[in-house]
Amino acid sequence: MSKTTRIEPNLQFVKELQEVGGVDLKKCYQCATCSVVCPMSPAENPYPRKEMIWAQWGLQDKLTNDIDIWLCHNCGNCSEQCPRGAKPADLMSAMRNMAYRKLVPPTAIGTWMSSPKYLPILAGIPATIWAIIWMIRAAIKGTFFPLAEDGRIVYDNLFPGDFTIDPLYGLTAIFVVICFGLGIKNMIDGFKANMPTTFVIGYKKPSILQAIIDTVRYDILQHTRFNDCVDSSEDNERVKGHQILFYGFLACFIVTGTVAAFHWGGKVITFIAPLVHTPMPLWHPVKILANIGAVLLLVGLTLLTRRRLNLDDKKYRSNYYDWYLLGVIWVVTLTGIGAEVFRLSGMAPLAFLTYYVHLVSVFMLIAYLPWSKLGHLVYRTTALIYARYTGRLPIDEKLIEDDKIFVI
Repeated sequence: MSKTTRIEPNLQFVKELQEVGGVDLKKCYQCATCSVVCPMSPAENPYPRKEMIWAQWGLQDKLTNDIDIWLCHNCGNCSEQCPRGAKPADLMSAMRNMAYRKLVPPTAIGTWMSSPKYLPILAGIPATIWAIIWMIRAAIKGTFFPLAEDGRIVYDNLFPGDFTIDPLYGLTAIFVVICFGLGIKNMIDGFKANMPTTFVIGYKKPSILQAIIDTVRYDILQHTRFNDCVDSSEDNERVKGHQILFYGFLACFIVTGTVAAFHWGGKVITFIAPLVHTPMPLWHPVKILANIGAVLLLVGLTLLTRRRLNLDDKKYRSNYYDWYLLGVIWVVTLTGIGAEVFRLSGMAPLAFLTYYVHLVSVFMLIAYLPWSKLGHLVYRTTALIYARYTGRLPIDEKLIEDDKIFVI
């Protein structure tokens, strides 16, 4: 006796998918060209063909808990080769956008991140917070642009780290970590409930620790899977831009962590505090690393922005999530560089105003991270680790030798 499966389409979900990037999904007629040309798709239950039909049918649960939307690296081959112009790459991107909106509460932030009409809210929250702090400090100091006794511009005079910047961003970071923790749990629960067992001949299942190590080594530090998606100069520019931007962020993260560690650690071990006291001279190793990070961010942003501006609409269409992320990172980078230049130039009004905008943009980058496209740093990494752990790998990534996985 055959088993009957009842399909209950969610038409509102289909409409939302189209609004966040999957405009052409209904053009698909299931020829499977997309799955054939995808360099990332596994041999068993390949994508994105199945995602196209799930989207047309409005199967929200299937797509929401689908690991493959995160394993896709958006090379665009599927959209380029699609005979109907259904743009499967846009659909996969749209599904990730939907996941950002709904993966963790409060979902209101996810809704705000989905449309430019909510941008005043997203920017207005940190702008108001830092404006209030600025006005309070200006009232205490007697000026909106307080200088040090020797006439230097020191941002700590207006925005003291100990009781403005560090507590505010510290609490924000805790909030973001908790949200990411919930998101990871929801993802893995969904994978376990909906992901079929994958079996690849010759594949030895690694420990979860080994899966993490391999993912960090190959997929993050070396960008192996991004490189596997390269088949044109435009794709190569995307990989370079993404990798350069990643290392720029890593440099800035190391700088921020070092400054915080020496500052707060110096309250206990007093002699280490002056070693990384801000503002640092340009020859200080930490300042040099910070400036290298800024240059890397500029180069990476330039490559990615140029590529996105020159995209062929037949292959891939940019959406608001793409431009919001690029825009915020541009503002963070340019205001960070500007704050240093104006400080060194002694231009107090411009320096403090630029630093204020920098604080606002950094808040927008960090506080909304679990609901923005940059959240893929955590969500895609989680999916890649789980895929290695369960054996859901691209068709040519299965060579095992001496108990280790080698990426071909």
